[in-house]
Amino acid sequence: MQKRRLPGRRPLLLAVGAGVTTAALVAGMTSAFAATVFTDNFNDGDASGWSKSGGTWAVDSAGVFNQSNAGSELARQFAGDTSWTNYSVQARVRPASFGSSSALVGLAARSTSSTKMYRLALLGSGRAELQAVNGSSITAIGSASLGISTGTWYTLRIEASGSTIRGFVNGTQIASGSNSLSGAGRIGLVTAYASGGFDDVAVDSSGGGTPTTPPATTAPPTSAPPTTPGPTTAPPAGWPTPTGSQKVDATIPVSGTFDGGLKRYYGIGDGGQSESQDPMFELAAGATLRNVMIGAPAGDGVHCEGNCTLINVWWEDVGEDAATFRGGTTYTVDGGGARSASDKVFQHNGSGTVYIKNFRVENAGKLYRACGNCSTSYQRHVVIDNVVVRDTDAIAGINTNWGDTARFSRITIIGDADRETSICVKYKGVPKGSEPTKIGEGADGVNCFYSPSDITYQ
Repeated sequence: MQKRRLPGRRPLLLAVGAGVTTAALVAGMTSAFAATVFTDNFNDGDASGWSKSGGTWAVDSAGVFNQSNAGSELARQFAGDTSWTNYSVQARVRPASFGSSSALVGLAARSTSSTKMYRLALLGSGRAELQAVNGSSITAIGSASLGISTGTWYTLRIEASGSTIRGFVNGTQIASGSNSLSGAGRIGLVTAYASGGFDDVAVDSSGGGTPTTPPATTAPPTSAPPTTPGPTTAPPAGWPTPTGSQKVDATIPVSGTFDGGLKRYYGIGDGGQSESQDPMFELAAGATLRNVMIGAPAGDGVHCEGNCTLINVWWEDVGEDAATFRGGTTYTVDGGGARSASDKVFQHNGSGTVYIKNFRVENAGKLYRACGNCSTSYQRHVVIDNVVVRDTDAIAGINTNWGDTARFSRITIIGDADRETSICVKYKGVPKGSEPTKIGEGADGVNCFYSPSDITYQ
């Protein structure tokens, strides 16, 4: 992905039609959103940093992010953070085909899950509609008859400020209203029984609940690193036997608590490292996943869209990642284990602190990695306690120039007589599109916290 400021965007000369039903068309409105916190024009052919839920997506040679499966009921790509509150999101959208008059291609804001968001939709009927979407319940905030046609580029923008939601097409307001469905959430690109292309995505903030941009220079932690939690239970001695197996054909959304009774769930993706695979489970903010075994293929494992808790979750063969922490500030992994992760087990893209305790990891690249080149960057923390490690290259990787910290206690490393397992690897975080560089490893009392007594070799 290529990050850039809004000036320099390709001009659009398209006119908006008449026929507003709910809100008057207001042209030339001056936005109160000024600070650009996210952009992606896909010119590098890379859509990493986006999270797919359904559909067939690819970036073409012209730098357009296309969803080509017009038969997909819901195809979505999400980016950003569930903590984002007051902001505007804009994108260029080109419908390619509509399967019916209710089919749509559009833009989303304040998405808290794959089925809850504000959506500005271009419909097969030729209308544009600003919607509050909560599962199968869709509330129209406002709409306009614009004569939407396939093969034409439209610039869509959603502005969310408090409970006021506004929708714009080609710079003209087509809807505005008050709605309390969602106070914060990620951005999204969406289609339903339609195909289309997306380009030039940008998020401007008014200053509420927004991410930071990557610091240019080394930054020490701005607050004291989180402390290690007290003793709870011993890490599991071995791998459990599943009570049954269930093939999964689509991501399972979790709101509240999902208890799998130690059943094995499998069947998404190809078991490889592709960035475009769907997750097996998608946890809404505050959700808990417990007593689950995830078998191969596992797609992109578990996505946490906000604060989440994983209790006694086992990954028999990690595909892309075991779990990705995308939004929120506090994530807890308690019990369970993961094995066969060629890259990393836990990927930390959002802000806040990941707590990993009473866990075992085998045959992995890293147990934990704080994202070093995400579209938006934060100061991230990890606390790892009471963990058994075998055949793993490194336990944690952090970005010291962004003030990340890692704290370790009661770590048991098995079968490493030469002590080749790295405890805490330090990287220099970089903007999206570049690769982080390793700059060192080991305890330093600033970013990596542990003493020899915290590490036991067996």
